[in-house]
Amino acid sequence: MRRILALVAALAIASPVTAQELFIYPAEGQDRDQQDLDEAQCRRFATDQTGFNPQATPQATTAAPQTEGGAVGGAARGALAGAAIGAIAGDAGKGAAIGAAGGGLMGGMRRRDSRRRQDQWAQQESANYQNQRNQFNRAFSACLEARGYTVR
Repeated sequence: MRRILALVAALAIASPVTAQELFIYPAEGQDRDQQDLDEAQCRRFATDQTGFNPQATPQATTAAPQTEGGAVGGAARGALAGAAIGAIAGDAGKGAAIGAAGGGLMGGMRRRDSRRRQDQWAQQESANYQNQRNQFNRAFSACLEARGYTVR
């Protein structure tokens, strides 16, 4: 859950208003009021064309993977299974100890795999966001250039 919140916070911080990222020059002598109007209309056009609004709170496009594993939980489950197997073999204590060690190891491995999947998910979500933002910027720039602005 912390990773999801960190992703949303990172995307929100990385998404200032589009006009702050682009340099817009009124190449045909437009005054400030006209430029503000044109920018607002082009922002609306770009949002309509791309379905992306850079001023909205970023949303994940896919569900985050579930957190799995953990050495403590794995050790506890392993100890229970080991005790049961050990009781059948005649030494429940030894079986529990072996099961706890094996379960802790497996739980830790599941936790690492889970973290790796969550990191990959966060990277993919960030790439999706950046792609959507780039598409928005292209549409926004095209609209402004058609209205006589130079956009870089």
